[in-house]
Amino acid sequence: MGNRTRAAIIRSRQITGLNPEVIAELVEVIGPLWQERHQAALASRPRRRAVGAGAKHKLVFVDRLLATLVHLRHGATHDVLACWFDVDRSTITRAISEVRPLLAQQGCTIAPGHRLRTLAEVVDHLGKNEKTGIIDGTEIRVRRPAAGRKDRDKFISGKNKENAVKSMVLTDADARLLYCSPAEPASCADITHARKLGLVELLSDGLAVEDPRGCRLPRSGCPDGRTRGDPATPQVQEERPGVVRGDS
Repeated sequence: MGNRTRAAIIRSRQITGLNPEVIAELVEVIGPLWQERHQAALASRPRRRAVGAGAKHKLVFVDRLLATLVHLRHGATHDVLACWFDVDRSTITRAISEVRPLLAQQGCTIAPGHRLRTLAEVVDHLGKNEKTGIIDGTEIRVRRPAAGRKDRDKFISGKNKENAVKSMVLTDADARLLYCSPAEPASCADITHARKLGLVELLSDGLAVEDPRGCRLPRSGCPDGRTRGDPATPQVQEERPGVVRGDS
C-alpha cells in the first residue's frame, strides 16, 4: 500500500472509527509490543538463517493495525482486506490475530451484544425490546442470465424492467442492518418474498405492523392478504417499506 493511500485511510474516521491522533498513539504504544512479541517468537525456535536474512515484511505494522481496525469496525472479510492491501489472505489473518489482542489490552474491543442469526431471532429481539424495525425489498441489477436458462424471464423486474435480484432487508429505527435475506429473482413480489421467508407467520404473533403511508400490512390467516378485522384495507404495494413495532 502506498503512502498516499495509507494517509487517506488514517485521515478518514469513517473507515477506521478513530481520528489520526488516536491512531498515532496506538502505533506508538502497540508498535513496540508487537515488535517485542515478534522477536520473542523468532528467538523461541532454532535459527536457520543469519540475522537480517530472509524475506522482509510486505505488510508493515501500520498497515497491520489499519487492517485490524477496518475489520473490527466494518466486519470486512480477510479476502477483501487482502485485495485492498495487496497481500495474501493468510497474511491478513495472521496480522489480525497478532494485533487484535494488543488492541484489547488498550481497551479497543467490540462491545458485547446479542448476535442475531435468523429472521425469527430478529423479530423476537424487536418484540422483547419494544423496538421499531423497518422492512423493505431492495433490488440489485445483475447480468442477463444465459440464453436457454429455464427461469431466465424471472429475473426481469416488473418495476425497473431490468434483470435484477431482490432481497428482503430489515433494519432498526436507526437504519442499522439486522437481517438481509437470500436473493430471489426480481419478478418475485415483496409480499410473496415475505411469505417464503416465513415473515408473515412471525409477525402474526402480536407485533404491530404498519405501513408508513397509513395502511396496515397483511397478516397470516387472511387468504386475500387483507388485515384481520378490516376487509376494506388495501393490499400493500411493493415500494412501501413496512414498519414493525415491538410495543404492542
